[in-house]
Amino acid sequence: MKLKNVPLLVMLVTALFFTSCAKKMRFETSREVPAAEGAVKVKKDDNNNYKVNLKIIRLSPSERLSPPKNTYVVWMDTDLNGTINIGNLGTSKGLFSKKLKSSLETVTPYQPVRFFITAENDKRVEYPGNQIVLRTRYYN
Repeated sequence: MKLKNVPLLVMLVTALFFTSCAKKMRFETSREVPAAEGAVKVKKDDNNNYKVNLKIIRLSPSERLSPPKNTYVVWMDTDLNGTINIGNLGTSKGLFSKKLKSSLETVTPYQPVRFFITAENDKRVEYPGNQIVLRTRYYN
């Protein structure tokens, strides 16, 4: 192999490495809970499922919203299967921190294009309510 081809090979390997890694989407700043920050990592596994790992800090308890609600529900928009409720989100304090932390891990066969979180009275709702507290941008 010629030495002048080494940089090209390094670039190709780097490109393959980054395209096989998880996609990360950050939640946009919210008017309802402006201190909340978070992101969702999505990674396709060997079975063609999507592993979803969502983490948020400083998400105030849903009872403190106006109007107050009982829970937060995480929704996933997909290209082919519409909007899906993928779980509810609890908030807890860290062991050595006063930061409020929320997380959700799940696996889905559907390819996500966007995530958003609504405040709801029931975690088993089939359709999102109007009180969207956090959302990511669309991606493919």
